Amino acid sequence: MTTMKRHRILLVVGFVVLIMTGGIFQFLSTPPSSPTSTPQPTPTSWPIPYRFKSLDYGVNIHMWWDPWASIARDWKLIEDAGFTWAKQRLVWLDIEEAGEGHYAWDSADRIVQEAGQANVNLIFRVDTPPVWALLTSESTPTVSSNVLINLEALEHFCYVLAARYQGQVRGYQVWNEPNLAREWEDQVPDPAGYVALLRACYTGIKTADPEALVISAGLAPTGSGPPDAMPDTDYLVGMYEAGAAPYFDLLGLNAPGYKAPPEISPDEAADPANDYGGQRFFCFRHVEEMRAIMARYGDAHKQVAILEFGWHTNTSPAHPDYAWFGVTPEQQGDYLVRAFHYAREYWSPWIGPMFVWNIPDSHWTEADEQFWWGIVDPFWWGSGDQVGSWGGAGIRPAYTAIAAMEKP
Repeated sequence: MTTMKRHRILLVVGFVVLIMTGGIFQFLSTPPSSPTSTPQPTPTSWPIPYRFKSLDYGVNIHMWWDPWASIARDWKLIEDAGFTWAKQRLVWLDIEEAGEGHYAWDSADRIVQEAGQANVNLIFRVDTPPVWALLTSESTPTVSSNVLINLEALEHFCYVLAARYQGQVRGYQVWNEPNLAREWEDQVPDPAGYVALLRACYTGIKTADPEALVISAGLAPTGSGPPDAMPDTDYLVGMYEAGAAPYFDLLGLNAPGYKAPPEISPDEAADPANDYGGQRFFCFRHVEEMRAIMARYGDAHKQVAILEFGWHTNTSPAHPDYAWFGVTPEQQGDYLVRAFHYAREYWSPWIGPMFVWNIPDSHWTEADEQFWWGIVDPFWWGSGDQVGSWGGAGIRPAYTAIAAMEKP
């Protein structure tokens, strides 16, 4: 048999074997990969550990620097108002400032212990890296030049954090408002960069505590564009396009009501005939537009956490950037209660916990913008009819309204 005939026979036999094993169909049906395609994050397989009833009641707290106030005031306020969830900012810089592996856990340990004693589900908001974990502008991270954080160090920190508080901290919010440059290390907001950061945190947290919830960052409702900001709708689309879906259990959103009552739709808020600011995002129900993006990307099985929402009461001309959407203290309380009612009636079953903004830091003054969102004064002492305070009357109408609200 000649060499040429032998080669022909082997080729035919090989082709027949390929057909019989189905390989030819797989081969013919698989398009060649493009060498220029953008690599996507690889999904992990941790299931969503918990599904909330619609809805759960939460509040933002600021107890880090003032242990006396938290014990004397804040946990009692939380209990009396019927909040079962609380969210506290945890600054990576405060924990690991002295250098990699040099941890300062005192404040975090105290808050975790107090939350457990109060039977309150605790969420930590993780953000702000220490200086040593920042990359230089000359470095080029794998995913994005706008990720100026050592992601390996971040993943390790999140692992250590979640391992320390396994079974004690209910979940973690990963960063805050990264669609604003000031919250993104003063870089141009970059959804793909945030997804890389989110993935690092998610992997670290879930490896240490698979039952812990991972919540994506609350986005700032805005219509401003780069370099200072990115509209939250565009940013969320960018997150999904960059492969964010496998790396969070709940989508985190911020939902300030601005001047509009909570039932006002985005169409009504944008109508120039109304006095609500003329933009679709100037209303509490802007959440529904963000939810529609989730559904568009096949993520409707997940729930939404409203990480910050509320109305503020500064109507002073001395603060024009905020005064235009200020409401009265009585309106603040009324709108907060109506927002909870609206979400429970119309956003079930996809709405999860909702966190009022805020029980304030005891050191804030009227010069701080956050002061005006509070549902109590920054500091007060006493109880019942004998309430004393520095700088105000202590309990504000918003707190009284929330405490009196029926909570199914």
